[in-house]
Amino acid sequence: MSFDPSSRSRLSSHDLHRFADDTFFCKIARVLCEANCVPRKELYEAWEVARRARRRFRGGRVVDLACGHGLVAQLMLLLDETSLSALAVDSKLPPSAARVNECLSGAWPRLRGRVELREAELGSVTLESGDVVVSCHACGSLTDAVLEGALRANARVAVLPCCQATGKSDLGGLAGWLDPALAIDVTRAAKLRAAGYWVHTQTIPAQITPKNRLLLAGP
Repeated sequence: MSFDPSSRSRLSSHDLHRFADDTFFCKIARVLCEANCVPRKELYEAWEVARRARRRFRGGRVVDLACGHGLVAQLMLLLDETSLSALAVDSKLPPSAARVNECLSGAWPRLRGRVELREAELGSVTLESGDVVVSCHACGSLTDAVLEGALRANARVAVLPCCQATGKSDLGGLAGWLDPALAIDVTRAAKLRAAGYWVHTQTIPAQITPKNRLLLAGP
């Protein structure tokens, strides 16, 4: 049976042999296999988002909203040491979020004390202009809230939208031409452009998730 990167099965020590190479990704994967709490899909999504965001955005505090285990935030710090800190926020953090940070910090001690895991509503977070705001699969209108917060702060932003709320989000009058979910994401990109942001669009591999449109933008 092939190894499905979209599986929600937890990585465990039984998967260690699948990550035997000496690449940075495999080193991270082996640590998370030992942690025994991160879904396989979350690793692959977080890696694809973090490495693509780091190609565009260097430095700055990383703010990971709707963060899950806060994996994107921690990968962003590992990929660019010029970011001094990261804040990972979710309305309800997984009980194992602290374990993920503990395991990654054990493997890379430079992470110690630089990642704050905060259980709070996203609207309570104060963003700053130097931040890099990231969100991997903020469901429905949460993606719009992330983009609006980044715009207010004039911060850089990278989002991987999912579960587009066709009844709540702005389709930009494009539903007659485009699939509604695509119309929502195109309208999001257009709003960022209208606000004076540059916009770059990419996709991560569809084998990981069909909700694979990555939107990166900055002032």
